[in-house]
Amino acid sequence: MARPDRPARVRGTGNHILDALPPADLARLRPDMEEVALVVRDVVFDAREIITAVHFPVSGIVSLVTPMEDGSIVEVTTVGNEGMVGVPVFLGAQSTTVRAISQVSGRALRLPVDAFLRAIDDHSQLRAVVQRYTQALFTQISQSAGCNRLHSNEERLARWLLMSHDRVGADRFPITQEFLSQMLGVRRATVTVSAGILQRAGFISYARGQVTIVDRKGLEGASCECYRIMQTELVRLLSY
Repeated sequence: MARPDRPARVRGTGNHILDALPPADLARLRPDMEEVALVVRDVVFDAREIITAVHFPVSGIVSLVTPMEDGSIVEVTTVGNEGMVGVPVFLGAQSTTVRAISQVSGRALRLPVDAFLRAIDDHSQLRAVVQRYTQALFTQISQSAGCNRLHSNEERLARWLLMSHDRVGADRFPITQEFLSQMLGVRRATVTVSAGILQRAGFISYARGQVTIVDRKGLEGASCECYRIMQTELVRLLSY
């Protein structure tokens, strides 16, 4: 299925930030990087805990969520192979109030914080790329805040599915109604109704915890303008 333009990159690690680096810079990072699995529901780092490593997803999706006192969570934004999990470290913080949790299984390249900060100091290209990614991330977060307040559940679900589709790189991926309800901050019954509307329209197929994107163009039409705004800004900032 056709997808919108993605940030250009050369073949390499599979992560857009890392693959934007000069080969020599990437080669100097490799000895400190470790490939790790992203298992569904695994916590990459928790709220208010010291972040010990940054992660560059190669496949799969990590959600940044805000945990509430009653145990509920709501998604702030998603991170895939376009970005990095651990931006607070880049901004000079050791922790944050959000939790990073694996949403779709995959792989990531893990880099200890001390090695990452040394690389930021030593390599201006890495610093410049992460700066641009941070701006794109802020755009996603601010746009999501407006979207969650003003747009319908069907529009928000369509946006979320499009963003996940971009990052997973496959038309079919696993996601449960329970997890969707947490990500969207709504009841499971609301997810059932919204997914049913999109399914009856022929845009998706959803069964047994698996969603399939059937009509990408139709799903884009069902989404609000927020997906287009987020994607356009991502491409603008991360087209190297």
